[in-house]
Amino acid sequence: MKALVQDRYGSPNVLRIQEVPTPVAGADEVLVRVRAASVNARDWHLMRGEPRLARLDRTTFGLRAPRSRIRGTDFAGTVESVGSGVTAWRPGDGVYGEADGALAEQVAARADVIAAKPDSATWEEAAAIPLAATTALTLLRAVDTEAGQRVLVNGASGGVGTFAVQLAKSAGLHVTAVCSGRNAELVGSLGADVVVDYGRQDFATTGERHDLVVDLVGNRSLRDLRRALAPTGTLVLSGGGVSGQGRFVGPLGLMTRAQVVARLSGLRVKVPMAVPSGDDLAELAARVDAGSLRPVVERTFALDDAAEAIRYLEVEHARAKVVVTVG
Repeated sequence: MKALVQDRYGSPNVLRIQEVPTPVAGADEVLVRVRAASVNARDWHLMRGEPRLARLDRTTFGLRAPRSRIRGTDFAGTVESVGSGVTAWRPGDGVYGEADGALAEQVAARADVIAAKPDSATWEEAAAIPLAATTALTLLRAVDTEAGQRVLVNGASGGVGTFAVQLAKSAGLHVTAVCSGRNAELVGSLGADVVVDYGRQDFATTGERHDLVVDLVGNRSLRDLRRALAPTGTLVLSGGGVSGQGRFVGPLGLMTRAQVVARLSGLRVKVPMAVPSGDDLAELAARVDAGSLRPVVERTFALDDAAEAIRYLEVEHARAKVVVTVG
């Protein structure tokens, strides 16, 4: 089968389409013929091996290249075959989920971390959901919120951000979304009550205070984020990082500082880690089919151009999701 592979860290030039052996569904796995796969910031972080401090995680990073040669995590497609012990799925089922090596014609995935594709979504829309929407769901679940409370989302027009805005609005929260001016209309259409164009206004200096500040970018100081936080509010940090900046530490520095300050000052900080979940994907699919959640796809690429899809996401400030169509 064809797949997007990588054998060393570097720019998108290290990525190439190559024929590789088709995976086999192991015990408790399914083999999926991929119809679409989306790219995430995770892909360019792995491509470059950055931030370098993350290479201490030897389960994901190798010395000179990622442990998995094939890039991609999110996919949507049809089940080709099932491994021993799998009873929930059968060939022909339309599914979506997460698995290493999704930017390929076929991918093997754990049967318990996939779900039925939303009926109302296209393959491309379904592939846009898994990692980003599961992350957004995890971040909002990390804090007990009540309807009417105020949440600020920094990075509201990105993959996670577009889902976070919608999920927060569905929970009855008042949503302030921070993004560039060119994305203001999109974010407003997703339900944001207030849209802050960071090119014209600094959310840290408006005097507005929020019960929850969700930072998805990692480009602001801890001091700035605290200025936007109510005295009893909670700061939620997740990923982020800007290409070419913070190559050694990246957003890990902000997360570490925030947790240290929290222990010393009582600052409420959460750094939740999303994990693949079939149950979460089933919930998200139900929301999509009910019309309360909309995956937004800015641009699609063919599998042969998957390296360009990752480059576009990394350096062109892509909005929402970038998707690769397969087959």
